[in-house]
Amino acid sequence: MGRMTVDLDELRRLRRARDRMDREYALPLDVEALARTAFMSSAHFSRRFKEAYSETPYSYLMTRRIERAKALLRRGDLSVTEVCFAVGCTSLGSFSARFAELVGESPSAYRVRDHGGLRAVPSCQAMRATRPRRRPEAGPGAEPAAEPSSFEEAAGRPRP
Repeated sequence: MGRMTVDLDELRRLRRARDRMDREYALPLDVEALARTAFMSSAHFSRRFKEAYSETPYSYLMTRRIERAKALLRRGDLSVTEVCFAVGCTSLGSFSARFAELVGESPSAYRVRDHGGLRAVPSCQAMRATRPRRRPEAGPGAEPAAEPSSFEEAAGRPRP
């Protein structure tokens, strides 16, 4: 079955909700509030958002929160708990589990790791280089799949 087409007005409304998540990631946002931003019902908004952006609204919001958490953890002046609440998460356990899922290591391990190499990189490029990506699930003991380089992504080469 083919994908439903998305008209430009609907895309604008979905973009408005996505932009709200980008701006207000630290606030308590739920699907109902985001759907109201897009002038849609919650169920319709969730379906159309996933169709347009290939991930659920919750997944997108959590990725933004983890992205911001990585920047705060690299600074090193806040504890993992402080970072968790600063980015809008209310459960340290859920935050840590999602962080590990997207980043591949715990927030504590990420915080103590040396990030000196990113100091010389402009912040917009550092943000792109450190953007969390969903890691492919592997069985126990399996090596994680290598992520493609930016060049491979730009060249449109398929992921391994």
